[in-house]
Amino acid sequence: MATAYEPIIIGIDGGGSRTRGVLYKGDTELAQSETSTARVGTVGVVESAERILNLISELITMAKLPNREIDAVLIGLAGTWLKEEQMRSQQLISLLAKRERKIDIDKLVVTSDAAIALDAAFEGEHGIVLIVGTGTIAIAKTPKGEFVRCGGWGIELSDEGSGAWIGREGLTAMARAFDGRGKWTAFADMMIKFFPTINPEIPRTFVAAYNERAFDYSTVTPFVMECATNGDEVCTNIIERAADHLIENVTTLYNKHFKGNDVPVACVGGIMEADTILAKIVKKRLNTCKGLHVVEPKAVPLFGAVRMARELVRQDQEDV
Repeated sequence: MATAYEPIIIGIDGGGSRTRGVLYKGDTELAQSETSTARVGTVGVVESAERILNLISELITMAKLPNREIDAVLIGLAGTWLKEEQMRSQQLISLLAKRERKIDIDKLVVTSDAAIALDAAFEGEHGIVLIVGTGTIAIAKTPKGEFVRCGGWGIELSDEGSGAWIGREGLTAMARAFDGRGKWTAFADMMIKFFPTINPEIPRTFVAAYNERAFDYSTVTPFVMECATNGDEVCTNIIERAADHLIENVTTLYNKHFKGNDVPVACVGGIMEADTILAKIVKKRLNTCKGLHVVEPKAVPLFGAVRMARELVRQDQEDV
């Protein structure tokens, strides 16, 4: 009796801070690995493609595949919401895979990292997903099957409540404290401790350290979280305001697309999954919002990418 063919698939979650990938043969996981962020807005489209291909190559090597043929690769990539952005990355990765890496990928699709998080959370059913990591977005599938979103504009324009926003607000509060416009904060003490080139007697050393990339917004987010947890007034206020913004994203989607229905909300992303002070506040307050209830996602976003890759293979088989 002939053995049923087991397709080789790869799912990739390209978030704002890191990129994770997993390779399956049929239902068996053969390899899992991760690398740094492949977010296009952070590293550029070419470097993003190179990092993803390095990850794919590593997965193939770890899985000890006899050849470099993949049936389907599904990539959820941060910073690629528009279809033209997704197609640009998709075409470049496909071209470089075949020409430079000698990897033959039958089906390759790039979508947003929010899309794979939504698919993973509810396995195709309707609901709202709030993603909070370096960036933030609320995305939903309505009972009619429509995909809708709120937020996700990036730190340059918006992203209130995100990890980057929290870090930036902490740095702004520190600048205000140096000027005397705002209260001194434990966050400033922590920054001076960890970055000794900052001299409170010479405030411009703070700017110099930032310009020299001693830290960035996301680097200092945990400092704000820790200070808020310990009761610092300034940092607590930042976290409370972050919670307000995040809940606003969810309730905006609810009021526009679900009003009157009972809707599950899954909270994912590094800040939510780490059970931070912000995660606790947001989840508690969401459960008090009429029509909303917080649920655990059925799977992590990486396995949403796997599920969607399997669907690509299934559709391909149906078309034969």
